[in-house]
Amino acid sequence: MDSIDPSRVFPLGSRSVKRLGYGAMQLAGPGVFGPPKDRDAALAVLREAVASGVNHIDTSDFYGPHVTNRLIREALHPYPGDLTIVTKISAKRGADGSWIPAFSPEELTQAVHDNLRNLGLDVLDVVNLRSMFSIHGPAEGSIEAPLTVLAELQQKGLVRHIGLSNVTPTQIAEGRRICEIVCVQNYYNLAHRDDDAMIDDLARDGIAYVPFFPLGGFNPLQSSTLSDVAARLGATPMQIALAWLLHRAPNILLIPGTASVAHLKENLAAANWALPDDALKELDHIANAESA
Repeated sequence: MDSIDPSRVFPLGSRSVKRLGYGAMQLAGPGVFGPPKDRDAALAVLREAVASGVNHIDTSDFYGPHVTNRLIREALHPYPGDLTIVTKISAKRGADGSWIPAFSPEELTQAVHDNLRNLGLDVLDVVNLRSMFSIHGPAEGSIEAPLTVLAELQQKGLVRHIGLSNVTPTQIAEGRRICEIVCVQNYYNLAHRDDDAMIDDLARDGIAYVPFFPLGGFNPLQSSTLSDVAARLGATPMQIALAWLLHRAPNILLIPGTASVAHLKENLAAANWALPDDALKELDHIANAESA
C-alpha cells in the first residue's frame, strides 16, 4: 500500500474524479426518509463540498424520496463542469419509510426520469442498478432483465454510464456481459471486508469500487485499535478509517456522508493522511478481530 496523493483521481466512466467524494444520503430525514432537520445546513454542506474540490456526489431519488436530489439541484445547479453526480435506481419507499424493490421496466424507466427531473439534468452521468434480492446485503439472482432496461435507456441517451450496487461477483460477471460496468457500490469498510477479492479483481480491470457505509453507517465503527492508531497519529478514528480505505486499493472511491460542514471538512482532511506501515498492519487486523 502506497502513501496517499491527495490529488489522485480514478476514472469513473468518461470522467476522472477525485477519490474522496461525498454521499448525500444523510441529508434526508431520519431513516433516509422525509425532509432534513435543517434545510439551510444541508444546502451549506453541499456547497462547501464543491467549494472544497469534491467532484463526485452520490445520491438517489429514493432518498427522501426526492429530498436529496432536490437539495442538490437547489444548492448546486447549474452544476460545475467537472462535477459527476451518481445516482441509483430499483427501489422505492413505502409510506412508512420501508424500502420496496422496484424492478419492473416501468418502475426503472420512471426512476430514471424522476432522477433527471429532480436533479435538473438532461442526462445522468452514472446510474447504479441496485440489486434488491435482499435489502440487507448481496443475494444471488439474475439481474439481466432490469439491467437490460437500464442499458436501453443508456442507448436512448438518458444515461451515460452504468454501475451496480449490492451485488455478488456472479452478478457483476452477468452485468458485464450485458453492458459496460464502470463501478460497483457495495458495503465495505475497515471491519467489514467480504469484498476484498472483488476489489482487487475490479482494480485489475480499471473498474471503480465505491464502498457504502465506509465509516460503519448507522452503527459507526468502534475499535480500540482504530482509536489507538488515530490518537498516535493525531487524527480522529474516522479520518484514519477513511485513510485506510484510500490506501487499500487505487480504485476505491469514497463517498462518506454527513449533514455537518465541520464533519465534512474533517472527512475531506483524511485524504492528507499517509499511514505508516506499522499502523496499516494494526488496522488490517481489525477485520480478523471482528470476525473472531
